[in-house]
Amino acid sequence: MSTKTTTRLRVHALVEGAILLALAIVLNYLSKIVFANMPNGGSVSLAMFPILFYAHRWGVPRGLLVGFAYGLLDMLIDGGYAWGWQSILLDYLVAYTALGLGGFFKGKSWGIFPGIVTGCLGRFLVHYLSGVTIYKILVPTEITGFGVFGNPHLYSLVYNGVYMVPNTVIALVIAGILFVPMKKYFSGSDLRK
Repeated sequence: MSTKTTTRLRVHALVEGAILLALAIVLNYLSKIVFANMPNGGSVSLAMFPILFYAHRWGVPRGLLVGFAYGLLDMLIDGGYAWGWQSILLDYLVAYTALGLGGFFKGKSWGIFPGIVTGCLGRFLVHYLSGVTIYKILVPTEITGFGVFGNPHLYSLVYNGVYMVPNTVIALVIAGILFVPMKKYFSGSDLRK
């Protein structure tokens, strides 16, 4: 690959990352109008799809970087809900960075779908870890509609699952709707020209 082509692709990746990052922030803001936030952080949002889409197109390293940038911006713009620096680190910076794991299936014809599941599972696991190590101070606590939890492992599983399962489903549905009309972008064939 020539230097000119490599430079063009780097610029393309940077610009596309900035645009999809901005789209994720706007979608997060719009989602907050429609969906309620959880009492201790977390919400159902459309914002994960642009990050997962970027990771799928450009791969894990760039996906991790855009996920990290989104987590940082989300924390700064939204004000962040945290119980100390450890919570900021896990629930914003590391959790959203994990969405970049969706890039493991880059180049696979239907790779966006297992990529979404992988990225969302990575984010869920980080939130779960935060729940059992940091937010365990809230146990016993009640999650409306689910009951009172005295076990921090079960509490974290249910609490984080309440918003991460719908987020994963929403991202999969968006990918399903856009897959056929945007197939060349999902496959990355537009980047090879």
